[in-house]
Amino acid sequence: MIIAKDTIVSLDVELSDIWGTLIQRSEEPLQYLHGGYGNIFPAAEAALEGRSVKDRVEVRLEPEDAFGDYDENLLRVEPRSRFPEVLEVGMRFEGAAGGDDADLIFTVTDMAEDKVVLDANHALAGMSLKLSCTVVGVRPATDVEIRNGSADDPQSVILRILP
Repeated sequence: MIIAKDTIVSLDVELSDIWGTLIQRSEEPLQYLHGGYGNIFPAAEAALEGRSVKDRVEVRLEPEDAFGDYDENLLRVEPRSRFPEVLEVGMRFEGAAGGDDADLIFTVTDMAEDKVVLDANHALAGMSLKLSCTVVGVRPATDVEIRNGSADDPQSVILRILP
């Protein structure tokens, strides 16, 4: 079966920077619903169209095709007093409820004596990436999957540009 609209595609995926440094590799095949449902980067979906099991696809993703450009407006410097006593670089916090940043997740990227630097950019924002994947399965989507717009599998993945 070939990859076409309303098929469930299973992929072994590797994500690297453009120099080939591995960022992440799927431990198990990842699944998505093919056909413009927004479950995978559009450039990757276009490259997979018409492919079948055992085909390997490599796609270069510029920042605008992947996790977006780095946005300096998503950086915040906050007083240390607003955070728990135990605080480490890498910890994540939701934006203030009711505020403009309520939907954002901030990561602590630096700390000084009385200040904390927070960044709501995706960790891969601003990076050009290489997505390499091998098709390990293709099957027709069920009516429920088509209605829901995603693979009916708790292991399914969404590889798409973040809002």
